[in-house]
Amino acid sequence: MSEQPSYTPPRVWTWEKESGGEFAKINRPVAGATHEKELPVGEHPLQLYSLATPNGVKVTVMLEELLALGIKGAEYDAYPIRITEGDQFGSGFVGVNPNSKIPALVDRSENPPVRVFESGSILLYLAEKFDAFLPADRARRTEAMNWLFWQMGSGPILGGGFGHFYNYAPEKLEYPIDRFTMEVKRQLDVLDKQLAEQPFVAGDEYTIADMAIWPWYGILVRGALYGAAEFLQVHTYENVCRWADQIALRPAVQRGRMVNRTWGDPEEQLHERHDASDFETKTQDKLAAVLGHS
Repeated sequence: MSEQPSYTPPRVWTWEKESGGEFAKINRPVAGATHEKELPVGEHPLQLYSLATPNGVKVTVMLEELLALGIKGAEYDAYPIRITEGDQFGSGFVGVNPNSKIPALVDRSENPPVRVFESGSILLYLAEKFDAFLPADRARRTEAMNWLFWQMGSGPILGGGFGHFYNYAPEKLEYPIDRFTMEVKRQLDVLDKQLAEQPFVAGDEYTIADMAIWPWYGILVRGALYGAAEFLQVHTYENVCRWADQIALRPAVQRGRMVNRTWGDPEEQLHERHDASDFETKTQDKLAAVLGHS
């Protein structure tokens, strides 16, 4: 291992400078709002405040899958929360999620309205509300929940651990990259073995467990997360790759990935979503074309 400067922690840690590389400006050791800002409210029962990060994609995929089943009560308005601009610290968003993390959902069909935060909690809430994508049988339901909670526990290793030190940290450090790479590869091996003899993570049925895991590990093996596919040799996890490709073909997944996306190909960016027709008329490339002709 290469020689790296040693660090001796002080007796008491104090916040003296920003840290965190690319996302340093949004990291702070205290909670709560930094400014007053109300959240917009659309006409549908469900109001989503999010961004198309893996955790955000989980929820938009779920909502689009529900709509694909013909469940009209799952219609939703989705507004972007631009985390690099500090939207998550606005008073309105903090009122929905005191943890200041996306995604956050408000169900206005309930009286009083129900707030739901943490992506896993939102998936479970929607599955129970609409009786979809979660088996009724206790054993199969429990298996789906096992894998949902597996993702919630494992995801921070991939994102805040591996993703941060491999991709976002201001300097590349061998020890944390090796440490988190080892764990991510172990997690991929866990998934690969689980998917060896069944089509979906929790069995023969597509569930919220797949919706939770795919935006992280599915996108990772498809080469669109952290640019780490070659580094991790993701092609060796053949069962995960098969599963990831299979889910990527679902139209609801393709739509869900676009919602609240504010970067990348303009054809795949739908900053706000209020109606199914928005995918055809209000992606960024189409809005730019309209402005260009005005």
